[in-house]
Amino acid sequence: MARYVGNMIEEKNRTGHIRPRRFHETAGLEDWRVVGEGACAYFRTGSFAAGAQLVRAISELPGVVDDHPDVDLRREGVTVRLIALTDDYYGLTERHIDLAGQISAIARSLALPADPSAVQTVQVTVDALSGADVVPFWRALLGYRDRAKSDEDLVDPGGRGAPFYFQRMDAPRPRRNRVHIDVWVPYDQAEARIAAALAAGGRLVSDADAPSNWVLADPEGNEACVGVAGPPEPLTGGR
Repeated sequence: MARYVGNMIEEKNRTGHIRPRRFHETAGLEDWRVVGEGACAYFRTGSFAAGAQLVRAISELPGVVDDHPDVDLRREGVTVRLIALTDDYYGLTERHIDLAGQISAIARSLALPADPSAVQTVQVTVDALSGADVVPFWRALLGYRDRAKSDEDLVDPGGRGAPFYFQRMDAPRPRRNRVHIDVWVPYDQAEARIAAALAAGGRLVSDADAPSNWVLADPEGNEACVGVAGPPEPLTGGR
């Protein structure tokens, strides 16, 4: 599973880069969870009109155009994602802490409850012996672009499709699948999600990287990873 870029950048002041743990440890951001593609919140609206009202209020926040949050409006609710995507950085900043608090305050004023358990990120990971040979094919096929000068990550320019991560293999692995799914979930939902997958016929392949990553497989051996980004407190470990 690709590591969340914000984990690898030192914290800076105010508008600087921050780690997921810094975001989660900030009081007042209980509506939000950091997953693989940034800090996300889901607000249950119950109607398209109520959701549109929330989106309009977010669009009127001072300086919001500089942070350009991704907003997904559906009939049942609104998902908001905060992430910085520049030529040399993909992650969270201090500004996102302020913006997340303001958005939560708007939702409360509109009596729209948050449901942190409803957010997740799905990523497709391809194992490749030579990323330089493989990535151009997928970039052209999908119409994606490189992420933050990365030569191993592709993202949908429209922000809708699942990102692709190309993981280097040192040697061929003919008895294992070469493509798998990464599912980033809120830190407090990982154990329940894993338990549900195991109860549905899956098996645990490895918990060597728990509590940040678990490798599971379906009954036919197709693998998937469950990952979390920066929980405020260490989890108890995998199952």
